[in-house]
Amino acid sequence: MASLNDLIQKIENPELRARIEEEIDKLAKQKKFGLVFEEHLPESSFLYDIPVKKGVKVARKTSGKIADLYTVLKIHDGVALCLKNGTEETEEIAVDELCAAAQFGDPIYPCLESIDSVCNAPESSLWHTLIEADNYHALQLLAYLYKGKVDCIYIDPPYNTGAKDWKYNNDYVDKKDLYRHSKWLSMMQKRLKLAKKLLNPNDSVLIVTIDEKEYLHLGCLLEELFPDARRQMLSITMNHAGTGRKNEFARVNEFAFYVSIGKSKILPEYEYGESHASVLWDVLRRSELCNTRDKTDTQFYPIFIDDTTGKIHSVGMPIEKDVDINTIIPPDNCTAVFPIRDDGIQTMWGCCREELIRRIDKGYIRVGDKTTNKPQKYSLSYLKTGPIADIENGLAIVEGYARDGSVQAYYQNKRKKNPPSVIESPLYDARIHGSGIIEAIIGRERFSYPKSLYAVKDCLKFVVANKPDALIVDFFAGSGTTLHAVNLLNAEDGGFRRCILVTNNEVSDAEAKEMTAKGFKPGDEEWERLGIARYVTWPRTVCSIEGHDVNGKPLEGVYMSSEIPMSDGFQANAAFFKLRFLDKNRVALGRQFKELLSTLWLKAGAFGKCPTIKVSVPDMLILPENRMAILNDENQIMEFVQKVKQFPEIETIFFVTDYESVFFMLSQHLPNKTNYQLYRDYLDNFIINTENTI
Repeated sequence: MASLNDLIQKIENPELRARIEEEIDKLAKQKKFGLVFEEHLPESSFLYDIPVKKGVKVARKTSGKIADLYTVLKIHDGVALCLKNGTEETEEIAVDELCAAAQFGDPIYPCLESIDSVCNAPESSLWHTLIEADNYHALQLLAYLYKGKVDCIYIDPPYNTGAKDWKYNNDYVDKKDLYRHSKWLSMMQKRLKLAKKLLNPNDSVLIVTIDEKEYLHLGCLLEELFPDARRQMLSITMNHAGTGRKNEFARVNEFAFYVSIGKSKILPEYEYGESHASVLWDVLRRSELCNTRDKTDTQFYPIFIDDTTGKIHSVGMPIEKDVDINTIIPPDNCTAVFPIRDDGIQTMWGCCREELIRRIDKGYIRVGDKTTNKPQKYSLSYLKTGPIADIENGLAIVEGYARDGSVQAYYQNKRKKNPPSVIESPLYDARIHGSGIIEAIIGRERFSYPKSLYAVKDCLKFVVANKPDALIVDFFAGSGTTLHAVNLLNAEDGGFRRCILVTNNEVSDAEAKEMTAKGFKPGDEEWERLGIARYVTWPRTVCSIEGHDVNGKPLEGVYMSSEIPMSDGFQANAAFFKLRFLDKNRVALGRQFKELLSTLWLKAGAFGKCPTIKVSVPDMLILPENRMAILNDENQIMEFVQKVKQFPEIETIFFVTDYESVFFMLSQHLPNKTNYQLYRDYLDNFIINTENTI
């Protein structure tokens, strides 16, 4: 529809243009069931480090936005003859005005250029990663590195409030844009399709925070993309004072969608009750009017109570709906008990006869006192599946048995229950524990509206508390709260969780105008150093790990969820990379091994410090500290195999060969390793991963 409107504006006849616009408007108002939006709005990005040459797709960089794409036909004397994509029009454009560009869905061949690192735990093999990149291209890379291996993705995408807080095709989207909702959904859909490839299909969770502007659209989109997952929306109170809005309710909360895949679950978090408290017994009779006798064939039967001992004597068979209970004759000295409300309505028991007998045998049924003035002559209680699981898992201890044979079980400690769907805490206040923390670390005016560190930590803890080695990804990293939260969670429970952050290096709209006025453009050092990755995310990461602010002054105060001094920092390491792009042919010829080494390190699990080399293509690399080894010269297979076998800690093997048979032979010699064939494994991935993502 957006492309159609662009074409309509080119119609010179004003009457014809108005008539067509009227008919298009009628068509646009026709609704289909489900989520309807412009799924294929084109999205592109500049590739500043790709040289402009014949055959390269380009766009004008002087405009600051990607309005039209061209293909370079030839270059002469600094001027490129360009073919406008989708047309037969050619145009001569100065090479200095052009920048390489990629439309999302084009095959790209990424690598990672090391920018910086922080090492505060030299003895630890745990390394977090920050990648400066457009997150779509970064997700293409991550799909190669960690397909099906990610335990949790936490993202805080732009909320599409109408403010200039996010870009589409390198141009800020504001509330005047008639297609901002479609652009937002199209942007999210492309990225979530790739993100889905990362998640472990057997046990993983996607968490997406959002506000009321897009939560309905996002919910529908998640339902379409993850039809087999369990979805729930959490409300998080993050501003008790409320953000005032004219003629509207003050906003105090935001939402988080939890998309649970496979056997993943929300973990018990909140403690309640007292230690040595009894397990909870529930009434065996169902009392709701939706559970009357006529609704069941299996759960209406007599339970015979011995009037002398007060124990259950036996259990009768289910009774048909038209049978009068007064015709049931109990055993001698017993009373027949049926599920009957005090008002005389016959209902049903809480379980079928066979299950009741099993619970009687285990002491999970309790008999109360006999009554004479009620239709049900004995009250009966039972343990539901939760308390039973607590007993059988050792959380509740059986200390004896009552006169009727029922267990006397108690909790040694306080119990835990799942968090509610509305969570609130003073620690979730985004002003104090979001803006306040980041200002203490990197100063004021660097980043607006960061999340509360403790809110993010708890959102993660709900799903990875039982996964001390979890891999967590955030591809809308913003100020870097997610990595900070992962480090805090690890410090609190001794975990070894690893975090990968992805953020672009955009400057604010005001900064972009200021830089442009000074003659700078994206890609210039003066411009890049003000971008979010280098000005906010990475400084916060370094400072929080080392325990000081950007001026080197030790951080004051403690982390309020654990009393850990902020000046202690964290026993963690992190590497900072910029996504670059390689020439496919040079990769295939093995001429860019040095550029790909950091990518291989990540694929092997990012253990130990990222290795560097001086020579372009070494015959082999044996890297036990990184748990990987690489063979470039297939003539040295046996020597390589012998060296690898000396280091059992090596888990991943990369073998450069064009021949399947040679790769198979190497794999046979190293059967207990994870083996990859280069460069086919790498090149094929970025062709495959352009499918079904646009």
